[in-house]
Amino acid sequence: MEQLFPRTTVGGVSLPRMLVGSNWFLGYSHTSLAQDKFIKDFQTREKIAKIISVFMEYGIDAVMGPANQLLEDSICDAEQAAGHKITRIYTPWFNISPGGPEENDPELVFDTCARWGATFCLPHQAVTDALVDRRAGVIRDLDKYTKMIRERGMIPGLSTHMPESVIYADKTGVDVETYIQIYNAAGFMMQVEIDWIMNVIRNAKKPVMTIKPLAAGRLMPIVGMAFVWSTIRPIDMVTAGTTTPDEARELIEISLDLLQREIPDYELQKTRSKKSLS
Repeated sequence: MEQLFPRTTVGGVSLPRMLVGSNWFLGYSHTSLAQDKFIKDFQTREKIAKIISVFMEYGIDAVMGPANQLLEDSICDAEQAAGHKITRIYTPWFNISPGGPEENDPELVFDTCARWGATFCLPHQAVTDALVDRRAGVIRDLDKYTKMIRERGMIPGLSTHMPESVIYADKTGVDVETYIQIYNAAGFMMQVEIDWIMNVIRNAKKPVMTIKPLAAGRLMPIVGMAFVWSTIRPIDMVTAGTTTPDEARELIEISLDLLQREIPDYELQKTRSKKSLS
């Protein structure tokens, strides 16, 4: 049996400290349209389920992503193969102004998340950050949506790219149990310097689910994971997406070594230019 990943507790629910990300399942490369297309053409329900299954071997049984049919089907397949439930952390986008697409009505979107068995429902950054009022220091209307989430038996949180969102939510006492915040050693997609985000995470009143630890492929796994694991709290989590089962296993093993303060010892990639190092 593989070594089980350390866990934390969020809103009374046990979660692994590593969460399965979905950008490399669904085609959000943050690189180029061609790369997005490659991911979408490459990934299938069967391939995604096999990747999730590798994470589950290590007790990493929580997946984060949008309320997406392909993702939900893949999760169901991985659950069936393992005989073990997977915690769904869904990050839906929905209308916050009149006149939006009818299918994106908040109540309909939350109904879908609940029907698919989401434990956590965190309005996506596109929702949260549009509601942030820096002048007043509040996140407007968020309580309206967290109430809808609670009514459907899910645990609310918020996803953000703005560090102010975490600070305002803590100060005003909004009904959330966790935050999603971008955090990586490259500062990729982060709105202020890295040490400022580190401070926001360190002082957050609720556990933080960090995302994009490898800066969407711009950092090597050893670099990105070493930074994040060494600068977050034991209650916080890292969300990591991978394209293949081998990549998932490599990232998990590196992370386990880093958490045990061991220098990771894994097989390196080989090229002709490094032949003299062998």
